[in-house]
Amino acid sequence: MTSFGPGERTLFESAATALYEEIATQGGIPKADPRIADRGPDREAFDLLQELGLVTADELDATWVAVDPATVQSRVVAPLGQQGAELITESGQWAQAFGNLSQTWRRSPGSVKGPFIELRGEAIAPYITSAVADAAQELLTAQPQTGRAMEQLPQAFEREVGALRRGVRMRTLYQHAARRSSATHKYVAAVTAEGAQVRTLDEFFDRLIVVDRRLAIVPGTEERTALAVREPSLVHYLADLFERSWERARPFTNRETPLMRDIAAEQRAMTIRMLVGGHADPVGAKRLGVSPRTYAAYVSDLKHEFQVDTRFQLGYEMGRRGITGNDAEPHVEADRD
Repeated sequence: MTSFGPGERTLFESAATALYEEIATQGGIPKADPRIADRGPDREAFDLLQELGLVTADELDATWVAVDPATVQSRVVAPLGQQGAELITESGQWAQAFGNLSQTWRRSPGSVKGPFIELRGEAIAPYITSAVADAAQELLTAQPQTGRAMEQLPQAFEREVGALRRGVRMRTLYQHAARRSSATHKYVAAVTAEGAQVRTLDEFFDRLIVVDRRLAIVPGTEERTALAVREPSLVHYLADLFERSWERARPFTNRETPLMRDIAAEQRAMTIRMLVGGHADPVGAKRLGVSPRTYAAYVSDLKHEFQVDTRFQLGYEMGRRGITGNDAEPHVEADRD
């Protein structure tokens, strides 16, 4: 049967359907009906009904009569579905073929113009996706802010699970504040089920992706820019920074009470360091990976803890007690005794 496309469907939904309804309702139309004669106004619609098999000739009465659509539908729709499935399969095979070429090109000397590539705007996500697709051994990723766009998580999950299922080892660092995000919890549960390891830290350097210790991707100095680094010494240095932070980090999936107390203490110490350093609230909030409102609540908790009313009094009291946030501090209740 002929394959039917959008043009035929448009004609079918309009003129051909109206003509079919008339034929079915009236029990048929004469073969000599001028509307379906050559160059008649309904000839094109009638030809389509004939081609679809929705009308048949009744030679006894010299009429055209309607055919049950249920007997015709499968003969029209099934081939379209099969064709669609074949096109999807073919498109996937073409994508794989292009992907193989892309990997070859990215690894060729001509693809890298120097050890650094600046990425801007919409070019960043596709580059990261292709870099992760090239990973053969290891992925190190750091997401220091909880502001990772929720709409990006499904895309990240798809590409990272693909890597994990190829046998790539993956470790990810978040800040402690990420434990407050339900979406991040779902993402972490999904990737850890595939073998990834995820930990959190009180503070971490900015976003980082390291692929097989040969490529690192870091934020650029301008908004919505990134830098792809292939210089071996610098990539090694960034990977070493990650490793040092990883050793100090806490397993994301561990939610035991002692660990959560330790995390709360580390966030408290970080807040103190921000205050002692004279950092503005937006800076402190960003360093902890929390919203300004949450950071203000941390400061308020400290004021209550030290029994003061203002930040000036808080700074004075912490200075008097020699509290810097850099060392393990005794609980302040003990200091009040």
